[in-house]
Amino acid sequence: MSAPTNSATDAAREYYNSEDADNFYATIWGGEDIHIGLYESDDDSIAEASRRTVEKLASVPPEINAKTRVIDLGAGYGGAARYLAQRYGCGVTALNLSETENERHRAINAERGLDDYITVVDGSFEKIDAKDASFDLAWSQDAILHAGDREAVVKEVARVLAPGGRFVFTDPMQADDCPKGVLDPILARINLSSLGSPGFYKKSCEAAGLEFRGFEDLTHQLVRHYSRVLEETEKREEELRSMVSPDYIERMRKGLGHWIEGGEKGWLAWGVMHFEKPA
Repeated sequence: MSAPTNSATDAAREYYNSEDADNFYATIWGGEDIHIGLYESDDDSIAEASRRTVEKLASVPPEINAKTRVIDLGAGYGGAARYLAQRYGCGVTALNLSETENERHRAINAERGLDDYITVVDGSFEKIDAKDASFDLAWSQDAILHAGDREAVVKEVARVLAPGGRFVFTDPMQADDCPKGVLDPILARINLSSLGSPGFYKKSCEAAGLEFRGFEDLTHQLVRHYSRVLEETEKREEELRSMVSPDYIERMRKGLGHWIEGGEKGWLAWGVMHFEKPA
């Protein structure tokens, strides 16, 4: 499918297709997931905490089984898609912008015998190549922030969900009461003009015909996660320099610092959002 062309979409594709980004995320996260983790102790690895987030989201819908049709929006390396396919036997459409990540995703699926369960699609979630009411569960982890038009994403989710279907996602957001301008360093780093907020997603989803089922605020985990990533980056810097440019590492270090500051000052929000399409 042809993805919509806009600066945010193009910037995200270019970034995640870069060798630096691919090597950094695969090394620091472990090659399965690329999203914020849930930490229970300081000893948790990033990979362990990230898998815990997947398990958390999977516990939100009333039931996932072999008949559940899932679309993962911004699937990254496919950790969540593989978890769902292996645990529940369900079919997953894994939609993702980065062809580089998708190649890695497909290779891992083939190694684990999951090609019949997971379809990896190159494309944008602002225009989903699927018929109306095609899915029972729309899933996304820390990806919608990269969309140039988040309202379009929400409308597409509402369109492709079947009646009774659920939309479960996490996204790094600005707090509803975030002062204007304080997130500019974060936005500049990720080539965005804004972030969504809990209030924005609630309003946009309800306008698209979805019913709000809850938001579990886990913002403290955002701070903990980016602090952990920064710690790991500094600890493994010598190893990273063999595969990632020094400039990328330095920009990543500064960017992580901005995320940590924003979370500590209450300017950011993160957690699990849950909506339902009326039956």
